Amino acid sequence: MPIPLPDSNDELLAQCDVQTFRASGPGGQSVNTADSAVRLKHRPSGVVVTCRRQRSQYLNKLDCLKRLRRRIEELNAPPPPDRVPTKPTRRAKEARLAEKSARSRVKSRRRERPTEE
Repeated sequence: MPIPLPDSNDELLAQCDVQTFRASGPGGQSVNTADSAVRLKHRPSGVVVTCRRQRSQYLNKLDCLKRLRRRIEELNAPPPPDRVPTKPTRRAKEARLAEKSARSRVKSRRRERPTEE
């Protein structure tokens, strides 16, 4: 069953639980002191998206909304068609074996031959 996806970001954000937290990683004091990372949990679908790339909480929230839209669209997309297994043709099989045989001859000629003394 497809999950309805609202057109505006405000409506989508209203369907989400928003958490802000301190991002870890590079960035020094600005990262360690500000709650700039954002985690969105979409209640209808259960999809969770986290973003802590930017130093701004607002920009991280926008990035999270973009990711969330993409994930929900992937969930709503029809499944790919089943793969039909194929069998290599006789000619392809013969060509592959001929190439292996030729390669084997090249390698066997490369081996060191014992010298007679």
